[in-house]
Amino acid sequence: MFDIDKLEMLVTVSRLLSSKLDIGDLLTTIMRLATRVVNSERASLYLLDEKTQELYFDVALDLDDDLKKMRFKLGEGIAGHVAKEGKSLISNNVDRDPSHTKKVDDKSGYVTKSLLTCPMIIKGHIIGVVQAINKIDGEFNEDDKNNFEAFASQSAIAIENSRLFNSVKDEKIKLENIFKIIDEGVVVTDESGEIKIINNSAIKFFDYKREKNIKIYNILEKFNSEIDIAGLVAEKKNFKFLIEKKDSKKLILECNFIAEFSSNELLWIFTDVTQKVIESKISREFLSLVSHKFKTPITSMVGYSQILEQINSDNEVIKRAIKSIIAQGFKLSELVDEMIDFSSIENKNQFDLKKTGVKSSEILNSMVSQYKNKYKDVSFESVIIDDFEISVDIDLFHKALSEIIKNAIKHNSKPNKKVILTSKIINNSKTVTVWDNGNGIPSDEIDKIFDKFYQVESGFTGQTEGWGLGLSMVKKVLELHNFSYKIKSQIGRDTLFTIIFNTDVKKVAGTCLPSGR
Repeated sequence: MFDIDKLEMLVTVSRLLSSKLDIGDLLTTIMRLATRVVNSERASLYLLDEKTQELYFDVALDLDDDLKKMRFKLGEGIAGHVAKEGKSLISNNVDRDPSHTKKVDDKSGYVTKSLLTCPMIIKGHIIGVVQAINKIDGEFNEDDKNNFEAFASQSAIAIENSRLFNSVKDEKIKLENIFKIIDEGVVVTDESGEIKIINNSAIKFFDYKREKNIKIYNILEKFNSEIDIAGLVAEKKNFKFLIEKKDSKKLILECNFIAEFSSNELLWIFTDVTQKVIESKISREFLSLVSHKFKTPITSMVGYSQILEQINSDNEVIKRAIKSIIAQGFKLSELVDEMIDFSSIENKNQFDLKKTGVKSSEILNSMVSQYKNKYKDVSFESVIIDDFEISVDIDLFHKALSEIIKNAIKHNSKPNKKVILTSKIINNSKTVTVWDNGNGIPSDEIDKIFDKFYQVESGFTGQTEGWGLGLSMVKKVLELHNFSYKIKSQIGRDTLFTIIFNTDVKKVAGTCLPSGR
């Protein structure tokens, strides 16, 4: 049983141990307190090396450094035996204890007469052993053992807490060092937008002055952006967008906003894409220039061939040649038009968009009307389950939908082709879908079809016409609008392309249910 004095001492010991977080300071404190708890001459503390399964002196008061380098295998000596068995041991006459090893005494010259050894256990795992050496008055008894076991338990908890604290501290230092040296600008804010951490790159990007700029909104004021930053923070959705510096110095940053960084912190990663944007623009302008240069001779070739076609000729070879020239000329013209469209769209950024509010029914019905006249052998249908308003650049959005529809028709070898356009609110999100009953897309191709110049293998579809730029344009248009998308496809059955409008739902009307599926 604990007497009052011992109980009070253990409470005091507990407070002292819980106040120490530096591991070296803590272990020294444990040793000094251990001698007081059971009134011993000395104390030693062994920690367990998890890799080698050996005990080593981390703290042994008044021992030389050479002695502190000694190690003991599990089962070796009384300390090794206690660590292996996980049970405390009283040995009041170590000379008669076969488990005792005199390695330490032989090197130190100190004479060990009695030992009280207790394992330090945390969550069922032994992390070390604490040992009281030579009872000052009398012998170690059961009360001493009980007191020392309570002390060993408190010490184990304190050591574990200190290790966790130091591990987190080390990781924090590593993270801060990484933040300092990486090229990306990194800003961590709280939920109100107040800046908590900012690295060197971000300081340079935003000319950050700590006494002036407190919130993320302040440092972004010098940049153009169509994004409502306050709304973005309120919604807590991961998002990627561009910002461009307002002054004469060209600086374009891509911001990757991560709302799920922690429970009450937001992460902003800024990447300098200025050179990338400039080089891409030069490349696209060159592509556009070349395409326009092709356009004039192709137009002349087709025009003069059509004139020749009107001239009567008895030579069938000449007639077929002229027809072939005209047909191939039109194909080449379409390819050039596609390249010009691609160059034009690729050159655009969010600031170029001419957004207008328009109902989903208006867009879908106009697309169906347009393509019904163009493709007589395809069944088109618009299904307006929910009619809602969306803010889009109408010309660009029409172009994106057109490319999706053309791909649906192009990759459909079935005799009865169907395309259904649907507007619907799903999980409080506005969506427009394009469904077709075509050949489907192989699962390993879905992530690739949006790459520039990529085409699904001709062996699968039987089609290789075009540049493979259509869906790349679709991706660009949707990204400019900050819309997301997904594709679900079944080989030989159908494909469903879903566009998700990342805006608040304002339902206009509800009409007919889908049919013909």
